[in-house]
Amino acid sequence: MPRKGRALNLLPKKWANIDDPRELRLLLHQHIGGPGQYFDRSKNPNKFYLPLAGSASRIALSFQDKKIVTINRGVSFDLAEWRQAKQKIDKSLFDVSLKVGRDYSFSSFRVSGSWRGRRSGVQILPPPDEAPSAPYEMAEHPFILEFPVKASDLWPLTNHRRIREHRNLTLLLNVLLAGHTSFQPGRSQHFWAMINPLSDNDPEIRWVQQWYFGPLGEVVIDEPSPPSSELIEEVEPNEYFGKIGHDGKGLRVPTDLDDLICRYQQLSGANRSKFNRAMFWMYQSIRVWTLSMSASFASVVSAVEALTDRQLIPGATQRFHDFFETYAPGGSLKKRRKKMYDLRSDIFHGSDLMEFDQDLSFSWDPPEWDERELDEELRSLTRLAIRNWVVNPPGQP
Repeated sequence: MPRKGRALNLLPKKWANIDDPRELRLLLHQHIGGPGQYFDRSKNPNKFYLPLAGSASRIALSFQDKKIVTINRGVSFDLAEWRQAKQKIDKSLFDVSLKVGRDYSFSSFRVSGSWRGRRSGVQILPPPDEAPSAPYEMAEHPFILEFPVKASDLWPLTNHRRIREHRNLTLLLNVLLAGHTSFQPGRSQHFWAMINPLSDNDPEIRWVQQWYFGPLGEVVIDEPSPPSSELIEEVEPNEYFGKIGHDGKGLRVPTDLDDLICRYQQLSGANRSKFNRAMFWMYQSIRVWTLSMSASFASVVSAVEALTDRQLIPGATQRFHDFFETYAPGGSLKKRRKKMYDLRSDIFHGSDLMEFDQDLSFSWDPPEWDERELDEELRSLTRLAIRNWVVNPPGQP
């Protein structure tokens, strides 16, 4: 435990104000040590000691709302050691250079060309010829996503930023591009799979692990990779989502893609946090669709709720309605929107399931068909509203 009279907060204000508090936790672990330990957690659930508790503790961290709010001296605190660690942490956090991060993402359309955002610095590249590829058009097709990343003198921090930016941009593209855009999950699963399902012989059944690996090279480079000889076709935004389908032409992008990515990059810290949560729920709505249409539908509503302001507008249903009135006006009748939200509430509170989840079959009956139309209408409206929100976010200077 820390000595009495040692309650001085060592946390500099500029550390407390960084957008991603996990960066600070990573650096403290690197320069102070870990893995960290609680002491009397039942009485002090938000207190955490590094590298350990008791006589080995050098500093004590206090958490509030997922952020470190105080750093106090531990029993083995050494002022000279702390000053040296503080200098190193300052350098890693704020003395950065702009590099290019890289990783594989996946599109429901085959990627055979490249696209580069002149202002955003984001680039889509086709996979190398030797990379594993799907033999079918309706699949998850790999592509290389390149993007700006702030590199520090410490590789674990640079790589943390690379992984974070890759994830966030992939979630963003999942909404801005037709079809679905995805990345490999950090927690992969095992499942039964049919190998060569179109073979004339009996299908081979195997227990497999979900994973992908392809040649990539360095994951952080100084300059963007050269574009491919073939460029990805660009389509006017007002035609894009209605025009693009599985017609054998592969991935295409809207002409305003670069601008929308820049708008995202320029969001304030609070707005970007809200937007990232919305993107997460939109992504989950796709990942869970094969398991539960009810959970998928509710996830889209959660994406909308992530972008609403609970303090300004009372009532969840009213916030839901007002959001679409502001960012997708005229797209749906008020009665229809209320029906969407009522269905979401019934699902979340355990009083109902969508028909598709109860029969596990498709029918043309009015109850099931109406729910499918609600689902499609909600997804279309939400995609449009999200695009409009990022162009004109609330409270953005």
